[in-house]
Amino acid sequence: MIRVYLVDDQMLVRTGFRMLIDAQPDMTVVGEAADGSEAVGQLGTGGRLRADTDVVLMDVRMPVMNGVAATELIAAPSAAGGPKVLVLTTFDLDEYVFAALRAGASGFLLKDARPEELLGAIRAVAAGDAVVAPSATRRLLSHITHALPGGPAPQSDPLLTTVTAREREVLLEVAGGATNAEIAARLYMAEATVKTHIGHLLAKLQCRDRVGLVVFAYENGLVTD
Repeated sequence: MIRVYLVDDQMLVRTGFRMLIDAQPDMTVVGEAADGSEAVGQLGTGGRLRADTDVVLMDVRMPVMNGVAATELIAAPSAAGGPKVLVLTTFDLDEYVFAALRAGASGFLLKDARPEELLGAIRAVAAGDAVVAPSATRRLLSHITHALPGGPAPQSDPLLTTVTAREREVLLEVAGGATNAEIAARLYMAEATVKTHIGHLLAKLQCRDRVGLVVFAYENGLVTD
């Protein structure tokens, strides 16, 4: 049973999500909050529902504490053992989505997604996978990088020095939106080998999932368009 916690400042939205999720044989809603602060109180370190929650559906723009700040406290890489966060957003809030992914969210979903897409995303996050297709992630993050305020050129993370030349090739393919099968064909390797390389990248770059690898590549200037 996948245990879901709802965070949204609109009661009607939470009610709709609860009805949809509780109707599934493999899901149940274990709690809800109207803002990020309330969610952190129940799901942050020491929160009474932290150990009983698998996935958090997190709205981005809320009063008191927004979804980005709440995600950082609930699901940041440093907050090991907590629930996974699925960020709900609209496409015009790109900078918030990017910040939430950096804060430790396992992925994002647009609020106009179909019910089956939402349910599939919850199952994917609960299983430890990225929520969106890599190609969709690439398109959104590409848009985000152009929307973010200008600043100095990104500095390469020292963790990159631990990556082999072959792993770097795989990382670039992942950041470019390629599937495992596509990477295998382009780099002339078995798909199982691709999975092994991605596993090594996740460990070396300290990323939680495939979305994290895409974010890492963009933040370190490996992808520019």
